[in-house]
Amino acid sequence: MRALAISATGMAAQQLNVEVIANNIANINTTGFKRARAEFTDLLYQIDRMPGTTARGGEGAVPEGTQLGLGVRTAAIRKLHAQGALAQTGNRLDLALTGKGWFQVAGPNGETLYTRAGTFNKSATGQLVTLDGLVVQPEITIPPEATDVIVNPDGQVFARIANQAELQPLGQLALATFVNDAGLEPLGDNLFRPTQASGQPVVGNPGDPGFGDIRQGYLESSNVDAVKEITELITAQRAYEMNSKVIQAVDEMMSTVSRR
Repeated sequence: MRALAISATGMAAQQLNVEVIANNIANINTTGFKRARAEFTDLLYQIDRMPGTTARGGEGAVPEGTQLGLGVRTAAIRKLHAQGALAQTGNRLDLALTGKGWFQVAGPNGETLYTRAGTFNKSATGQLVTLDGLVVQPEITIPPEATDVIVNPDGQVFARIANQAELQPLGQLALATFVNDAGLEPLGDNLFRPTQASGQPVVGNPGDPGFGDIRQGYLESSNVDAVKEITELITAQRAYEMNSKVIQAVDEMMSTVSRR
């Protein structure tokens, strides 16, 4: 019976759905993490009679056809790039973005990668780097004699030097935006790479039209909602059980036929 194969696609789809939800919950405390959602579409249809074909006797057309759906398939796992809540840390090198934009960092092979996680630190040479040591672009070097670092909402970076009344400018942080954030390729470690689907990066300064602001001493939390994820987990579990019940019912029907 075709119901066995149809229900099997439903169970596979719900298994993937649970895996996506599990990854969301696992990253509930990951800085800058964006939750994902599994998207599904129906499979091909087996058509015995098309709607609109000529009715028996050649008069008029049938209003409905005979089309049997053959199950479900995964269409995409979509990243939902909604703003996460801001958490105050008190660390002067923690930077959060409010609004659109991505920090730029230099990847291991020289390519530019993008992140929303502003958990920055200083390297041994004073450069502003990520937790994995990737240099933030454009490069910002903090002098060893600096007693404080100030980052304005518009991305200007200054150092306070002892016995100097004026702040010393260190540089300007730039952000990148994309036409389609969902098309970015996630690489892990809070890093993303542009693809043809995302479009090329548009670089500008924080606070410019279409770009977000920077908040010093804050981090953007994950946008995962624990209550929502648990609700969706229960829904996926029930859907999996229903598909398994269909397989069980079909198996009993086939056993009835074989005994006769």
